[in-house]
Amino acid sequence: MKALLQLKNNTIAIDLSKPLDISIPIKAQKGKARAWYIDAPEVWPVKLGDWVGSVKEGASVNFNNWYFNPHAHGTHTESVGHISKEFHSVHNILKKHFFLTEVISVTPESKKEDSVISEKQLKKILKEKTPEALVIRTLPNVASKKSKKYSNTHWPYLEENAAVYLRELGIQHLLIDLPSVDKEKDEGKLLAHKAFWDYPSNTRFEATITEFIFVKNSIKDGSYILNLQTASMVNDATPSRPVLYKIL
Repeated sequence: MKALLQLKNNTIAIDLSKPLDISIPIKAQKGKARAWYIDAPEVWPVKLGDWVGSVKEGASVNFNNWYFNPHAHGTHTESVGHISKEFHSVHNILKKHFFLTEVISVTPESKKEDSVISEKQLKKILKEKTPEALVIRTLPNVASKKSKKYSNTHWPYLEENAAVYLRELGIQHLLIDLPSVDKEKDEGKLLAHKAFWDYPSNTRFEATITEFIFVKNSIKDGSYILNLQTASMVNDATPSRPVLYKIL
């Protein structure tokens, strides 16, 4: 099924029957990726007196409660409300959902005891391309990313200057296959978040950051259309399902 999109004054054709899902779903099992020192999501049936919301236990429907954290469990999209005193919801900020997007692969560089994605690397790869959204796949790219327990692993992160560069290029939506664009333990500095959103001096309220994605190796670097789908939750961050489409 072909669709024509009008983006950046260009008419772009995509095949809606061939989506490329780059999300990690939230699932209530311990073998799924998670971070930030909390346990796996939990799901349990509602109990009202003698009634249990489970078909297996005799109910006519399954009626479950969930416990999860958007930032720690699976793919999620954040607004600047993640770091601001004022409340800003992704639900109210993200008004459009299709974006011209570039997928890139980066091998983080060693810097003292850290692994970082630098401005120099991004400049070399992007060569001044100006997509609306950027998808960063870190290398090596292994399937275990979808089940890794990231807490206390000192994952790679985006340097502050790299985030400034992306902001100045006009990138509105940044997606990365790590639990955070920032260092795991940085004393609350959140340099990449603040640089990308230009917070608090000239805050880009319309920009988003999506973390904990997974881009299969079969998806080649290059230009795509991104459909950034988010759960209809009023919160600074929400579970999301970014989907890529090849440009015809």
